[in-house]
Amino acid sequence: MNIFRLTGDLSHLAAIIILLLKIWKTRSCAGISGKSQVLFALVFTTRYLDLLTSFISLYNTTMKVIYIGCAYATVYLIYLKFKATYDGNHDTFRVEFLVVPVGGLAFLVNHDFSPLEILWTFSIYLESVAILPQLFMISKTGEAETITTHYLFFLGLYRALYLINWIWRFYFEGFFDMIAIVAGVVQTILYCDFFYLYVTKGDNDLPAVLHIFFNIDSFPFHLPVHILAPL
Repeated sequence: MNIFRLTGDLSHLAAIIILLLKIWKTRSCAGISGKSQVLFALVFTTRYLDLLTSFISLYNTTMKVIYIGCAYATVYLIYLKFKATYDGNHDTFRVEFLVVPVGGLAFLVNHDFSPLEILWTFSIYLESVAILPQLFMISKTGEAETITTHYLFFLGLYRALYLINWIWRFYFEGFFDMIAIVAGVVQTILYCDFFYLYVTKGDNDLPAVLHIFFNIDSFPFHLPVHILAPL
């Protein structure tokens, strides 16, 4: 395992923990898209079905179990324990517009036409767009709590590090996975402008910046013009 994959995994884990701690400590899931979290739970479930069929390493198994457990814990907190604080009025992205096309694409474009492989491919495609309901929710409210922006930052960092991981593996191991790389590029693009604003504007300015950046009349179907692998 190279350093980029390891730091990518840790960034991913940091994002998940930040979100869980935010919800638990504030006893509120305000500003969090439950739909995005359901999509991430679906991503981990369909990707890690190989837990039932194979063992790679203790690290690999442990991280997979943590990701699945944390994903469902987040969904539980949003839709059950702190349901009264969930802002369903603004979490209105039509997730079927993501799940159905992604399912069809996974069925048509995959490495091997087998159930586990199709589900793995589905998870890769779905992860690349699973954050859209969260970004769309921010576009509707025009604001985001500091802790939510940290969560998005670490998710974007995880994806960027994984892209470097793929490059590293290609040059030093001769490994190349077009499906994972293309999906990773798509996902990284969705974070690019947010990542830039996070770094350059600082936490205190982010609510105003997000209000300007995420224009509800155009997002998510038309991204701003300058926005041009896993376990």
